[in-house]
Amino acid sequence: QVQLVESGGGLVQAGGSLRLSCAASGSISSINAMGWYRQAPGKKRDLVAAISSGGSTNYVDSVKGRFTISRDNAKNMVYLQMNSLKFEDTAVYYCKTNARTPESVFALDYWGKGTLVTVSS
Repeated sequence: QVQLVESGGGLVQAGGSLRLSCAASGSISSINAMGWYRQAPGKKRDLVAAISSGGSTNYVDSVKGRFTISRDNAKNMVYLQMNSLKFEDTAVYYCKTNARTPESVFALDYWGKGTLVTVSS
């Protein structure tokens, strides 16, 4: 099993910054893509940013130029630097990874429990 724990959420004023972190732990053989999703109240969970094991990144259009995803493969961590935050960025942010364990033949998706980001206008 793989456990993901997010941290770094909180309350910030519009225009401010936050840095989210996600630590993966457990019986991990390898980690493929890692990503951040968010879910605002009453809305579905959507991809914000993702990063491959090789470092290729992609972002949803609404955060391009403001958010930066990065990862530390040695520490099994992924980060999301969020700058110029807007009210509409308010959501619960979830970390997701696709990883293999010694017990599984295939890589599986794992989710964290989320961290709340609230941007005040």
